[in-house]
Amino acid sequence: MLGDARKAQEVLQATLREAMLRSANGETPSDPFWLFRDARWRCLETSEHGLQAEEVNLQEYDLSPTAAAQIERLDVNQLAIWISAAPEPQRTALALFYLDEFNHREILSLAELKIAELSRLLANGRRQFQAWLDTTVPQKEAK
Repeated sequence: MLGDARKAQEVLQATLREAMLRSANGETPSDPFWLFRDARWRCLETSEHGLQAEEVNLQEYDLSPTAAAQIERLDVNQLAIWISAAPEPQRTALALFYLDEFNHREILSLAELKIAELSRLLANGRRQFQAWLDTTVPQKEAK
């Protein structure tokens, strides 16, 4: 999310330190996603002090039936880099969606989004990803 392993490690350590302090004081949060949400906010706060992604209009293509085959040809790092370049809150929505560990209700809670906003962010992100995918792994080669 930060694009910098050192900063990410600092955020993780600060988040875990906070969790341990709360636990030691008997203040365990009742929200099961507290840790994720706290880490996300710390990342957003940290990224505000660094470089911000430029606002650009990306091409969008309809999702292709060959998308799964195209994705299989990608290095997992390529997907991570593409997601990390997305503007916030789309970056969070896409990262949580593609982690495939959270259902939509959990993503809404973690990202603090409304249903319509999450739907729009994911739909636009997937169409933008398809456009990028078509230039990176052309459909003819994916078959």
